[in-house]
Amino acid sequence: MARRGGAPEVNAGSMADIAFLLLIFFLVTTTIETDAGLDRMLPPLEELEEQVLIKQKNIFEVQVSEDGQLLVEEELTPLTELKAKAIAFLDNGGAPQGSPNYCDYCKGERDPESSDDPVKAIISLKNDRKTKYSVYVTVQNELVAAYNELRNREAKRLGYNMSFTEMDAEYSNQETSDEVKEKLKVRIKQIQDLFPMKLSEAETNKN
Repeated sequence: MARRGGAPEVNAGSMADIAFLLLIFFLVTTTIETDAGLDRMLPPLEELEEQVLIKQKNIFEVQVSEDGQLLVEEELTPLTELKAKAIAFLDNGGAPQGSPNYCDYCKGERDPESSDDPVKAIISLKNDRKTKYSVYVTVQNELVAAYNELRNREAKRLGYNMSFTEMDAEYSNQETSDEVKEKLKVRIKQIQDLFPMKLSEAETNKN
């Protein structure tokens, strides 16, 4: 009687193909979660022939401590008042009437000790190294909300049937036609030029 040999061999020739198909399947079906960041457009790097001098009154200083407290213009301020103070600064229009920087669309107090006009106004945000990320995002949102409120007001003043935030959302919508986007682009830039977002982040405290 013939003796049987070893265990029968398993045909593994197609295992590589199966593994490859499974890899493709998981790559196609798996979703990767990503954290939503803050949408900011940084200005292009430019070489300045002369040093630009910025008047201190055109800088709105906001400092966030490690425990989340706000110092606005060196004054302890609750977060609920930040947007209103930022709007008052941006909309001040303190340049004298007849000067090149006079803002005829500003509706602020026109305090000569505050910002000259929205184009020159800069918001400087300084955080502590230990500031919580949630507090950082909340402060950023309040400052952006101040800009958006003023921009929405200008959209209404200019007679547009949409607010600035609505136009911006419609422009970002992938389903919006190119023709509508071109029209929105002109309007959005017009309003942004009236209240340009100049939000500067100063060096973080290391204490």
